[in-house]
Amino acid sequence: MKNHNQKLKIEKDRFLPAITTLSAKFKVDGNSWKDKIKEIDELDLKKVAIFPTCLDKEQRQEMYGLLEKTQIEEIPFVHLRSDMSLEELNYLVERFKAKVFNIHTERQWPLKYDLSKYKQMIFMENAGYDLQVQDIEKFSGICLDFSHLENARLLFTDRFKAQENLLLLYEIGCNHIAAISKTKQATEDGAYISFDKHIFKDLSEFDYLKNYPKEFFSNFCAIEVENSLAEQLKAIDYIVELS
Repeated sequence: MKNHNQKLKIEKDRFLPAITTLSAKFKVDGNSWKDKIKEIDELDLKKVAIFPTCLDKEQRQEMYGLLEKTQIEEIPFVHLRSDMSLEELNYLVERFKAKVFNIHTERQWPLKYDLSKYKQMIFMENAGYDLQVQDIEKFSGICLDFSHLENARLLFTDRFKAQENLLLLYEIGCNHIAAISKTKQATEDGAYISFDKHIFKDLSEFDYLKNYPKEFFSNFCAIEVENSLAEQLKAIDYIVELS
């Protein structure tokens, strides 16, 4: 853990606003994924991450069609779903220049198709089931979700220590960044109580990031919140200047 008085001093271009899709499945505040896509040209964005994790195949095709009509040149980071086919990943790489993917453990969400062609681009997220060596070694390393890690630090000491040890052993190829609430609350699906959340109301909910070393931040840090892209850009500015 780093000193609270140190600055992150991380290059702004490592951070990506993201098209998230929780509102397609759960009743949450924030902008829908279609609203976020409409913002792309308004904000003159050329690059975003996408989280089509709450969209079925038909909805994902609609998302890609809408994205193709924007000025987006690159989608370097994609959160995969377990039902995505090799052809879908080929499309994301060829059309949108995807460079990294993340997934949850196969113990939680078994893959429907063989994606080993992209093994070196896929990173295992520290979400859901406790992350284990056998999960990570099937792919290229870890997708570190900072809010999940911080929630473990606040609630599950043993889980936090285990995850922290793994972070020293494997490449961190990409990151998710969400907010940390001042108080515990139910998750979007009501499954458990936690501090991490996918919408922020105050920029100070990202202050926890100053506890983590610069080495934990990859070249692909996606802002995983339901807030508008305009609000996400403000969050990126805040995180970069965090001290």
